Amino acid sequence: MGSEQTNVVSKKLADWLRYASIQQGMAQSSGGFFSSPRTKQPAPITEVDGTVATDFFTVLSVAQHYTQDQWLNVQTFSMLRNWLLCYGGKELNTPNPDDRAGMDRSVTSMVPTTARAGQLLPPRERLRDKAFEYCQRLIEQSNRRPLKKDDGDLQKACLIEAVTIMDIICKQDSSYVCRAVSFLKILHSRICGDATYARALLPIALFFLNHSKLAAVDSDAIYKHLFTDIPAQLFHNPSLAFEFVQFCKDNSQLFTDSSSIFRQSFPNLFKFLAWNSPPLISEFVDFLPFLLDAGTTIEIFHLLLDLPCLTAALDIQLRAAVLPASEKAGGDPAGKPATCLEAFRHPLYKSMFQYLLRTKSAPQDAPESLVPLRQLLGSLAGSPRVVQCAETVPVLLELFFRVVAEFADGSLINQLVVLLLQRSDQLYELPAFKEDVYRVLGSQLAVLCRLRPALVVELSTEILEFSGAVSNIQSKEAIFTHMAWAIGEYLSVLYDKRCTVEQITRFFETLEAVLFEITQLRPQASTPSCAPRAISVLMATLTKLAARSQDLIPRVSMFLSKMTTFVQSPAVTSVYSEEDLEEILIRATELMNLLKMPSVAQFVFTPPPASTRFQREVNDSLPLALRMVTQFLEPAAGSMPM
Repeated sequence: MGSEQTNVVSKKLADWLRYASIQQGMAQSSGGFFSSPRTKQPAPITEVDGTVATDFFTVLSVAQHYTQDQWLNVQTFSMLRNWLLCYGGKELNTPNPDDRAGMDRSVTSMVPTTARAGQLLPPRERLRDKAFEYCQRLIEQSNRRPLKKDDGDLQKACLIEAVTIMDIICKQDSSYVCRAVSFLKILHSRICGDATYARALLPIALFFLNHSKLAAVDSDAIYKHLFTDIPAQLFHNPSLAFEFVQFCKDNSQLFTDSSSIFRQSFPNLFKFLAWNSPPLISEFVDFLPFLLDAGTTIEIFHLLLDLPCLTAALDIQLRAAVLPASEKAGGDPAGKPATCLEAFRHPLYKSMFQYLLRTKSAPQDAPESLVPLRQLLGSLAGSPRVVQCAETVPVLLELFFRVVAEFADGSLINQLVVLLLQRSDQLYELPAFKEDVYRVLGSQLAVLCRLRPALVVELSTEILEFSGAVSNIQSKEAIFTHMAWAIGEYLSVLYDKRCTVEQITRFFETLEAVLFEITQLRPQASTPSCAPRAISVLMATLTKLAARSQDLIPRVSMFLSKMTTFVQSPAVTSVYSEEDLEEILIRATELMNLLKMPSVAQFVFTPPPASTRFQREVNDSLPLALRMVTQFLEPAAGSMPM
């Protein structure tokens, strides 16, 4: 549409907005024989509270019958936002807040457009002026008590649209900012205590996010109320939850640049996801990176693992809120609560519930352990809402580690690894959830070790404690296997000069004991069952360590030689498939053959850190190297795969 055409339409829209009739329309006569020839005087329009309107007509004005120009008024308002976005901002008047010259110009532009020189405004500016007046009138009308419920719903919808349009107008012409700021601050103080107006708080917050710097006003109180009260009180409202999370997603960068409140409010924001997942998962995937920094990483890691627990706690909170007063006060403080509802206010659990349901980041308030609360809330593990929430955790965990890997330093990576090992014992009791989380934690543990190989030496106490527990290889195979792989890969002087022969021996003896325990044939007891992959990784890790401390080669060679007896035992063949047993035997034979040439083994198993693509490709081809060595040493072994 050309400039002349947009000017003509803008002029028409301004007139329709501001100068519609203030008298009601006439009812259409039926034209019958007995119809009255006399015409009634048109009645004035009224407000939603029934009083006679004393100002111009708007979409919130009430009449029994509407005139044509009143219908045009309503239709103009319905399209006003899109028109302003498409055609209203051709001559932008918004200065750069960081530009001193721009700030000087903005001071003069704060004079309202309607007061400039008393001249006739161009069509676009005139439309903005009339639209701003219209929005002010709508906001004033929204303060009236409606006679009908439908009018009350319309008031709220018009209020949201009016604030949104005022924001657009102020972006296009900064002269309106001062008037809008004072007007919207009054509006916010009027509606912030009414939960039915929660949606209207979103465009108000966005307005201040866009313009508070130019207007030099402190908007933290508005953001604090939005992120503190609304999620805590209305997380269970699905439509509001979607709008709120969408709002956060669309404005994440603005919030992180303007205020710390957004990032500090993540415990509250996750209540929306805990109660309304999986519909909100894609939005959370988009704005989770904006919540993460060095200060929030550890707390968010705990929260992600406890997300199903949070869902269960929110369920208890809602049920406790509707209990009769007599039941709320019930329960013996000295005894153990019999139900989750009793525990909600019980002294033993109260502080744990309060921490899990906190509204802002508070790492200093964390209780020593949430294990009792997780066990208590285990009774809700079958709830469909809890199960759905648990299904979103692996996706968010993978994203969490990808983002943290971009900024984490060595200290933070070490903290995460220690917590990862500790929290693997402290998950919500939901078998499918635990299995998925173990899978993600295992793969991400390998990534963290690759980012910081020195952690194997620095965290040797914690890693040895975890790796030395046979129960871990059976219940957390994914984590254990990746941990064992990392030990074999990075426990080397090439990655950390502090690595000693004594440390290599200590790790070797710990993993040797574990492998012995899971492969030992007992006459009276069944062989512990664990994944064939774990056995293969343990054999490979022991071989790598022996290649770096060659005094250990006889021990691991003897162990590997016994694997033939292991895989042929009836107790073992009844547990593992033929393919799995063949793979274990092949790997044991390959490793044993390689150790017959210690210098070659040391070269193969202790390659330099892969800093180039060529070196990475060499490391990735180790399985082929093992097979080549086996063929070289046993050329007649026709059954050995290439």
